[in-house]
Amino acid sequence: MYRKQLTWQKILCFAAIAVSAIVFLYALGLMTDLYDSLYYTMMDPSNPDDTWVPGSQIYYHMQPYNKQLLTASIVLILLSCSLFLTSTHSRRRYYVGNILTSVAWTGAGVYYSIWAHGQSEAFKAEFLKISFADLEFFSEMMDTPYIDSTFWFDAHYVVFALVLLVGVLLIANLCWKFSLMSAEKRLIEEGKKVA
Repeated sequence: MYRKQLTWQKILCFAAIAVSAIVFLYALGLMTDLYDSLYYTMMDPSNPDDTWVPGSQIYYHMQPYNKQLLTASIVLILLSCSLFLTSTHSRRRYYVGNILTSVAWTGAGVYYSIWAHGQSEAFKAEFLKISFADLEFFSEMMDTPYIDSTFWFDAHYVVFALVLLVGVLLIANLCWKFSLMSAEKRLIEEGKKVA
């Protein structure tokens, strides 16, 4: 039973790093389409209200959120690395550091998921207020990309569902580890060999 659990905890730690990297890539990709489509509609970049396309100011409104999302992804990556630094991926017995890093990753993941969902939905609603007829006309006139897709806003459901899934599995792994540790302790007290 211990071997299965050890294999499982290793997979989970690698999954935490992979999902954190996905959040990082999502943060990088989120603004790319908006930049390609909306940046050139601004007549004066120092004055976002001076635009060819009503509603295109969302590009500027989303900048702080995108920076915070990028920071959140880096925090998740660092917390994932801390899982490896505390040997959460390979340790037979968990100690305080293993518990803290697992709980910290899960807590951060839940917090960022809830926060990002609220922000993404608010910005999606703002994005849909863009005058797409004006944007299409501008794109044809200036030969810039025309984008009316909400893909990047909708992708947050998948990205942060993965974050929540890994968080839940880290806590489930923690509970499984505790039950195995208490069973091992009972066997040792009874003088039996642990398999």
